[in-house]
Amino acid sequence: MQIQPYLFFDGHCEEAIAFYRQAIGAEVVMLMRYADGPEGSAQCPDGTQLPADKVMHACLQIGASQVLVSDGYSGGTPTFDGFSLALTADDDAQARRLFDALADGGQVQQPLMSTFFASSFGMLADRYGVSWMVLVPSERAG
Repeated sequence: MQIQPYLFFDGHCEEAIAFYRQAIGAEVVMLMRYADGPEGSAQCPDGTQLPADKVMHACLQIGASQVLVSDGYSGGTPTFDGFSLALTADDDAQARRLFDALADGGQVQQPLMSTFFASSFGMLADRYGVSWMVLVPSERAG
């Protein structure tokens, strides 16, 4: 059994995918647009037709993990409240590169710094509002 985060970007999925590919080396494992579904399947529950060019479902490989993404109902502004994605880097230099790349256009909530549990730890919301914790656990924490 596994748990995978599934993020809905409300119409901004394709640009988010491009950002994560550039910022953290995400690889697209699969991508399906609403146009790829069967006739009539691209509708909201209220019957509104979804844009055929928007992402119905995609899978991103980020390191050893997969994150699922979609445009959802393409309503406009995504909201990502109540969770963070924790990104464990191999070393402090990689943590700095990943943190800075994700923070580009976003908002740093906790600058990347050494703590009692990590040689590097920082928190941010990226340009799409997704919360991230970037860390390199200390040997004591492992």
